[in-house]
Amino acid sequence: MFRLQSDTLLVWFLRGCALLAGAIVLLILVFLVSESAPVLRDVSPVRFFADESWHPSEGADQGQFNLTPMLWGTLLASLGAVLVATPLGVGSALFCHFYAPPVIARPYRKLIELLAGIPSVVYGFWGLVVLVPLIGQLHPPGPSLLAATIILSIMILPTIALVSDASLANVPTEYLRGAAALGLTRWGMIWGVVFPAAKSGIFTGVILGTGRAIGETMAVLMVCGNVVRYPQTVFDPIRTLTANIALEMAYAMDDHRSALFVSGMVLMAMIVALVTAAESLGKRRIYD
Repeated sequence: MFRLQSDTLLVWFLRGCALLAGAIVLLILVFLVSESAPVLRDVSPVRFFADESWHPSEGADQGQFNLTPMLWGTLLASLGAVLVATPLGVGSALFCHFYAPPVIARPYRKLIELLAGIPSVVYGFWGLVVLVPLIGQLHPPGPSLLAATIILSIMILPTIALVSDASLANVPTEYLRGAAALGLTRWGMIWGVVFPAAKSGIFTGVILGTGRAIGETMAVLMVCGNVVRYPQTVFDPIRTLTANIALEMAYAMDDHRSALFVSGMVLMAMIVALVTAAESLGKRRIYD
């Protein structure tokens, strides 16, 4: 009887936690919509992607509200970071599990965990003092899409590496023994057995890293240059949506302030699209 009551209480507690989490997300959405409504009543949503530039402080009639350059900056920096960090993170996990001796693998994992715990402002400060001058010597001005991509790559690398490491650790040992019994080489075992068994967890790590790259603010703000423009090369300065909010929210008023909340809605839409795509791909892999 006591055990049954404990199970019932646990079920209702977990339901309450799930309900609270869902309510928080809904409240955030409601808040974004309500704060964006004033400018959306006077400015067509099309103008946020079709205006000539970004000068929202002049109001709905004379202002410019184009978010597209910052949207492109966010997408390019995040995509570049994921393309760089994914092979490095997965390779780090493979190194720890299948190539490094335990005396090296254990401290190596600790170093990766240490990278995950470093505050983003520290990454940004290092990028501003060390990375940006190096890029400036190679190709001025220094603050650029390349700097933002490198910083984001370093920041999301621990997430991808640690999640991939946990996924590899959960591969059943029977699979590995069976591969060894078949005479597969180490790489043949990794490619033919380990990757298929761990692909769901590795994919989850990539999605988590992508979400962090899209939402990162302070480190990117310090190294990207914060110029509202379409980058022609990786050495051009950019401004991301998150950096734009952080830079202008302190003094924004009226339609300008509401327009910043619209950019927040765009960021939320990007995350929703990312999660939806991940769910769709995950279901397709299950059915395949």
